[in-house]
Amino acid sequence: MKLDQFLKWHGLAGTGGEAKNLISAGLVTVNGSVETRRGRKLVIGDQVCLDNDQEILVDIDPLGT
Repeated sequence: MKLDQFLKWHGLAGTGGEAKNLISAGLVTVNGSVETRRGRKLVIGDQVCLDNDQEILVDIDPLGT
């Protein structure tokens, strides 16, 4: 699953545009590093954190990508 889709799927962003803005603003980290690529492919075990507040572990790939 791509990072922007993940943010929308988990309700951390309401729209794709909002997800893009959060990512490009440097508010999203993956495994502790700021990630600015909205198309970043996530894998099981990745930790996604929004603004050092909400952390979600990638445990399944609901889209099967």
